[in-house]
Amino acid sequence: MTAQIIIQIILYGISLSMDAFAVSVSYALTYTGINKKRIFLIALTFGVFQAAMPLISYWLIERIGQAVGAEKSADVGHILSLVVTWVAFALLVFIGSKMILEGSKRLKQPDEERVEKVFSYKELLVFGIATAIDALAVGVSLHSGTLSDNTTIWLHVSIIMIITFMLSLIGVLLGSSIIKLFKGKQDITSIIGGTILLFLAIWVIVSHYTGI
Repeated sequence: MTAQIIIQIILYGISLSMDAFAVSVSYALTYTGINKKRIFLIALTFGVFQAAMPLISYWLIERIGQAVGAEKSADVGHILSLVVTWVAFALLVFIGSKMILEGSKRLKQPDEERVEKVFSYKELLVFGIATAIDALAVGVSLHSGTLSDNTTIWLHVSIIMIITFMLSLIGVLLGSSIIKLFKGKQDITSIIGGTILLFLAIWVIVSHYTGI
């Protein structure tokens, strides 16, 4: 494996982790009760999911190729890439719209009636899956390209996980700083977070069809 391939994978990892960075900012804008331990957990969750999805789809295409042949596995890979792109779009639109609606609703309520959204392990899991599901398509690309093979795929997903973890950590810290600027007004920051997710949903579709 050459240094050029490693650099390509690092750049691939940075590109892939931009989704996680945007979502980590949104998550920090939406939920209270995020302490130092939870900041680490959020970043780790995004990193693990972002690495696991390409690994899952890589081995899935590998097994399909062994069963039905490389040509048919390529067709399956194309269909899988298309499906996960639209699923990721739908999930991000749903979560983003929900955040905007909830924030707008709280804006209309008196201060004493507003209920803050507190950190939730369950919702963190949902965010982790929604963020990383489009990374299934990356495993298909790695399998059909020249960057990875069965001996290097583990190294590549590890690089992706580390980069995603680091950028997600920065994203959560940035989101927490923005909340402080708005003096903890979760209704406004929730709307901002939801808007970020809607733009991200559009980007997922654009990047799939344009190859950016």
